[in-house]
Amino acid sequence: MFFLDAYFYNIIKYDLVNVFFYQNIKQIPKFEKIVLNFGYQKSSFKHLISGLLALEFVSSKKSRLTKSKYLNVFLKIKKGSPVGCKIVLRKHTMYLFYLKLITAIFPKIKNSQTVQSQQNLKSIKSISIQLKNPLIFKELENQYQFFKDIPRLDVTLVTTSKSQKELLFMFKSIKFFI
Repeated sequence: MFFLDAYFYNIIKYDLVNVFFYQNIKQIPKFEKIVLNFGYQKSSFKHLISGLLALEFVSSKKSRLTKSKYLNVFLKIKKGSPVGCKIVLRKHTMYLFYLKLITAIFPKIKNSQTVQSQQNLKSIKSISIQLKNPLIFKELENQYQFFKDIPRLDVTLVTTSKSQKELLFMFKSIKFFI
């Protein structure tokens, strides 16, 4: 078993049980997935391909295009046209990416200059951060000529928590900066 997976399974659950009261073991919150997303204002073939490749380099998993669900006259986007790309990481790939995030990416960030954290009080299941400069990743930095014009990277960590206190406690126990 991967050591981070074991850490989440043993230590975090034990901490949650000691702090919060649960009637059933299935009520203990856990991490479901990490969603990586590039969104584009104007969808050109060149930008979409570079975004797809960037996500595949960062996560070593195949990414998908996202299509617009609605017509947007102001941005001149038709319904069903591609507007970005995303990837959903689960299980071991999620833990590998999280390890890369806390060991390689967050130490490079200086005083939240390139990270914008969006904490919505209505959201009790996820925390989203935006990396303004995705070239922080070593894989993308080595191929600068291909990835120089990719937009900011949206990273969303999704859990099964039932309250805001549980969510914040989980992220503090895994040493995630908030």
